[in-house]
Amino acid sequence: MHELSIAEAIANKVRERAAGRPVGAVAIQVGHFRQIVPDALEFCWTMVTDATGLEGCRLEIEQIPATVGCQDCDAVSTLDVPILMCLSCESTNVTLLTGQEFMVVSLEILEV
Repeated sequence: MHELSIAEAIANKVRERAAGRPVGAVAIQVGHFRQIVPDALEFCWTMVTDATGLEGCRLEIEQIPATVGCQDCDAVSTLDVPILMCLSCESTNVTLLTGQEFMVVSLEILEV
């Protein structure tokens, strides 16, 4: 389960950025092609944060769909499966626009 190592990496970065201040929530974006199971990541987040100074910190996950732009017909398609193909003209001459994101977007720092 690679979600555990991902949760640990997020927690390490959050602790570094929070610099000892209490954190109420962490917002992240995860692209569809990152193959991260949100429920598994949330479970691992609870395990990781319960053993650190981040107890009770919420993990807010925004899932970003995979989209491609077609170089042949200019259509933008949202993909459900990892096949890079235009859903309008079936061309494979496409550019991946979204779906590979993985970033911490914001921290909610609590007042003490």
